[in-house]
Amino acid sequence: MLEKFFPKDFNFFDFFDKEMSYAEEACDLFKGIAAKGEVGTEDREKMREIEHSGDKMAYAIIEHLNKTFITPFDREDIHTLAKKLDDVNDMLNTIVSRMKVYKIKEPNKLLIEFSEIIEKAVCALGVAVRGLRDTKHMNKVVEACKQVSAYESEGDKLRDNALGWLVDNEKDPIEFIKWKEIYQEAETVLDICKVVGHVVETILVKQA
Repeated sequence: MLEKFFPKDFNFFDFFDKEMSYAEEACDLFKGIAAKGEVGTEDREKMREIEHSGDKMAYAIIEHLNKTFITPFDREDIHTLAKKLDDVNDMLNTIVSRMKVYKIKEPNKLLIEFSEIIEKAVCALGVAVRGLRDTKHMNKVVEACKQVSAYESEGDKLRDNALGWLVDNEKDPIEFIKWKEIYQEAETVLDICKVVGHVVETILVKQA
């Protein structure tokens, strides 16, 4: 069933690069949706497609991990990295689904800000994950992980500000509930990115 995911020379780094590219694609799509303020049918299907592809890639990595004795780094770290990278796609897909169900029709300044921070975090994460191929660039990878952590902290502040704005200004309880959930889920994407960054740092420490 998964043969098409397993070339003769399975390279974990190639597959992590591909999984990372799905996260970047999902992030780019989410930023565009946030800017429009509305989830079109094509947008919804595209995000589902990306999420599904990411799921298959993560499963392929884990499936191969269970079949091989030779791995580039700790088996547990490979499993965690594959799973957490996939979680980025899953959460972005969840947010887009919520926006569709809640019939969001207009751009929201705070959500746009979240999408921009998420884009920066995922971009830094790409540098970190792809940098695992070559330990000569450890400093570059470590710096990228620090950037991800800084963006997560920025997201924490934005979430708190967003929730504070809702408390002070949103009188419609339904709108309050809808946006509270969306803001919290947007910040969760950044939490997941930070976890991935920590996994990468753990791998570097073990490889040193």
